[in-house]
Amino acid sequence: MNSISQILQKKRQNSKCALIPFVTAGYPSIELTIETLFMLDRRGADVIELGIPYSDALADGPLIQNASQLALDNGVYIDEVLDVISKIESRIDSPIVVFTYYNPILVYGLSRFVRSISQSGAKGLIIPDLPVEETDYVIYLCNQYKLELILFISPTSSKDRIHNIISKAPGCLYLVSSTGVTGIKDSINSQINFLSSNINFKTDKLVMLGFGISSPIQVSNILKSKLNIDGIVVGSAFTKILSNYSNCNSSKIIEELGDLCEKIKLAMV
Repeated sequence: MNSISQILQKKRQNSKCALIPFVTAGYPSIELTIETLFMLDRRGADVIELGIPYSDALADGPLIQNASQLALDNGVYIDEVLDVISKIESRIDSPIVVFTYYNPILVYGLSRFVRSISQSGAKGLIIPDLPVEETDYVIYLCNQYKLELILFISPTSSKDRIHNIISKAPGCLYLVSSTGVTGIKDSINSQINFLSSNINFKTDKLVMLGFGISSPIQVSNILKSKLNIDGIVVGSAFTKILSNYSNCNSSKIIEELGDLCEKIKLAMV
C-alpha cells in the first residue's frame, strides 16, 4: 500500500478523516509556495495536493485558473514544481500528491514525467482529465515508480463507468463533490450521499472528497452527514487567501493560511 492510502487507512481505522489542502505551485511565487507547504504541514495537513500550473485548467474555477496563469507568467512549469518538491519533501511529514492535466504530461513525456515526479519525492498523482480507457499504462508506470495514481469519480459518471473506475483504481478514489469546476460553494451535490454509499458498497478502497469544500462549517456538516469518506480536499479557500499577496505582507498571508488549516482540522475532530 502506498503512503497516501496508508494515511487514509489509519484515519479510517480511528474513525477520522484526513485533511488535504490544495495549492498551486508558484502562486504567487515559488518562495511563498515553499513557506505555505511548511505552514500547512505544521498546522494539520495530513496530505498536501500540489497543482502544476496549466493554461487550460478545465476542472478549476476562476480563482485557481487565475493562480495557474500567474504562476505560468512567473515561469513556473513542471521542472520548477519538481524542484520545489525535491527541496521540501524530506522536511515535511505530509506526503505530496501532484495534481496536473494530461496534456502537459504527454508533452513532457509520460514515462519521463512519472519517473521524474517519483524521483522528486512525490507520493501520489491526480490527473482529472485522464480517460479511464487510457489508465492501464499510466497505472503500470506509477506502480513501477511506487507512485499512487488516484482516479476520479464524479456525480455525472454512469454506473458502468463508476464500476470500471473502481475496478481499475490502484489506490484511493477521488469523489468529486459537485458538478462543474472547483470553487467556493455553499453546499455539495445532493447525490453525493447516495454515490458515496454506492462506492462503499462496491469496494473497500479509500475515498477522498473534493471540489467546492471551503470552510470549517462545511467540513463539519459533511462529516456529520456520515458520508463514507476518508479524506477531504480544500483548495479554493487557501487560494483566496494567497490572492491577497499584493495587499498584505507574506508573513501575514502564511499565518492566515495556517489559521484556516488549523480551524478546518479542528472541525474534523
